[in-house]
Amino acid sequence: MDLQLRGKVALVTGASAGLGRTIAAVLAEEGCRLAILARRRPLLETLAAELPASAEPLIIEQDFTAKDAAERTRDAVLGRFGRCDILVNNAGSSRPQQDLGSDEVWMEAMEINFHAGRRITHAFVPTMQAQAFGRIINLTGQDEPFMVNAANAPNGAVHIWAKALSRRLARDGITVNSIPPGRIHSEQIDTRILPTEEARREWAEKEVPAGYIGEPRDLAVLVAFLASPLARYITGQVVHVDGGVRRFPH
Repeated sequence: MDLQLRGKVALVTGASAGLGRTIAAVLAEEGCRLAILARRRPLLETLAAELPASAEPLIIEQDFTAKDAAERTRDAVLGRFGRCDILVNNAGSSRPQQDLGSDEVWMEAMEINFHAGRRITHAFVPTMQAQAFGRIINLTGQDEPFMVNAANAPNGAVHIWAKALSRRLARDGITVNSIPPGRIHSEQIDTRILPTEEARREWAEKEVPAGYIGEPRDLAVLVAFLASPLARYITGQVVHVDGGVRRFPH
């Protein structure tokens, strides 16, 4: 299937490792030109070297929570490509707590997992409206919490904000969707949450109906489809990619 992505411009945040890195690679395979954003420039440089020349990768070394990050990022992307068709808000971080968590932890989690992505999105909306095309895809997290995790509340906030935004922008040719990953092999999962092979195997056997932990590409292919013109009638949705872990039917 031709996803009609050749020549589209995509910005992927948190692109230096894990899901973001794979999403960037899959979009490049489909013919997108790419802006890749993260704090770790050496990892961005190795990613850029691995991408096809047609991706014309723009490296943006940026703490996306910085006060002027949204404007700086917008100006960098538009300065290079003149447009932005696809925004993948992938940057974020889990914040599991052994106790109730301090006020600072909760505020930081909201900043990283909600406000920073919201600001970048709002910075690009006028451009997408002017070109009558846009795809905004938010990588969030589970809304069925297993523990006290300061990232769960921002995930819910993203889902509600994205739904409202999707209704506002649908007639401008812009879709807004969210993808909560389940346990998928990534830097965060494999080093912090399930740091051993035994832990990963036990989790999969107990919790995942599919029986295994997913690979980043299992999610990246959905991002590519939602980013495409073919997905024009899919907006305001929360699509879980978790091997069946989530128990709610809706």
